[in-house]
Amino acid sequence: MDFSILTPKVVFEFLLRWVHLLSGITWIGFLYWLNLVNVNFQKNLEADVKPKVNPKLMPPTLWYFRWGAVLTVASGLLYYISILHGEPESGAWGPFFSWLGVIGVSYAILFNVIRPEGALNNGKVLAGVVSLLIVLMSAALFLIYKSLGVLTNPAYAIGIGGGMGLFMLLNVWGIIWPAQKRILGLVPVEEGVDKMKLARRAYLASRINFYLSIPMLLFMGVSTHLPLIRWY
Repeated sequence: MDFSILTPKVVFEFLLRWVHLLSGITWIGFLYWLNLVNVNFQKNLEADVKPKVNPKLMPPTLWYFRWGAVLTVASGLLYYISILHGEPESGAWGPFFSWLGVIGVSYAILFNVIRPEGALNNGKVLAGVVSLLIVLMSAALFLIYKSLGVLTNPAYAIGIGGGMGLFMLLNVWGIIWPAQKRILGLVPVEEGVDKMKLARRAYLASRINFYLSIPMLLFMGVSTHLPLIRWY
């Protein structure tokens, strides 16, 4: 065995990937359970049983769910900065802050189109809008990275997949958790706030996260196993 290859950088990146995978499995596992199991479970649960079940079931579920999201994205960001540091022409910080800018603007749009009323309350319409937003975000990232001299497939693929992952984290902490705290009675509901609309918006955000997880995981795999973006 050649232990000479175990430089501090190699060990650090390995640990980041391990933490990223472990926390990501936790986060996505709870996301899938919430969407594939709990949604139908809640529909079929008798109204008088919900106050007995949900206060014990949902708080620990949402704790692992939201903190798994934080650890996944935090370790992913550190790993992505390490990837960008390996870019021969651009370095890390210019592309990274450009990436944050593109993701920030894109998410501001996404946050405002998740609405529990009007046409955007329709799942198919919302899915179309979000899909278009992802395509435009990816195109903008591609053009900006090209102009900065970012040349490698991992930088692009993780940039796109990680962007969707950051969307998902912001949905968890910006929409789903604030709504669930009020629905479960963990914090008071402000006067004039409609709990039904809160629940619907949280549901839409969770569904978006569920569907975004599929291309997000695809791009993470593409980063090392399917070099789609190459420069000649």
